[in-house]
Amino acid sequence: MSEVRIAAEPRTEFGKGAARRTRRAGKVPAVLYGHGTPPQHITLPGHDLMLALKTPNVLLRLEGLPGGEELALPKDVQRDPIKGFLEHVDLLLVKRGEKVTVEVPVVATGDVVAGGRLEQPVIQVAVEAEATHIPETVEVDVSGLQVGDSVLAKDLKLPSGVALAADEETLILQIADASVPAGAVTEEAEAESGEEASAE
Repeated sequence: MSEVRIAAEPRTEFGKGAARRTRRAGKVPAVLYGHGTPPQHITLPGHDLMLALKTPNVLLRLEGLPGGEELALPKDVQRDPIKGFLEHVDLLLVKRGEKVTVEVPVVATGDVVAGGRLEQPVIQVAVEAEATHIPETVEVDVSGLQVGDSVLAKDLKLPSGVALAADEETLILQIADASVPAGAVTEEAEAESGEEASAE
């Protein structure tokens, strides 16, 4: 679990003009909330924050706040749709040992069997974990899977202390027949169900 120290400053100016000035100064407006406390409006260094956010569910140790250090998880990140720079970040206040529910990327490892094609409709899964022990990824080894095999959420091997928060029957990935075009099986199944419905 990555924990990144980052300098935070209280924000006293609000509105679009103030936000633009903050971003011009290389900083990002943010709101820190949670635990029933009033939201804290802060600014964070843009470059440091951009680097930190490259890690999924990064734990930020905010330094320089009036009440002392705080731990926070990024919950909502707004970026400029064209240039991609950070516009605003919502941060959730967390405590060590506290359980949180987060989305964790699912990463397939290993080689797909000859004649098979990996199809992965779900790229991240909801889990519950301690705020300071959130796994960066959940890995699925596909090297032993045959054509037609699938992996459901309940089949995922989660680290100790991490619990599944998603529907157990969610299809994470499957090994399809590489000779069948992607989506063809689904289309056939939908066509069949349509025919059955019309027959009824």
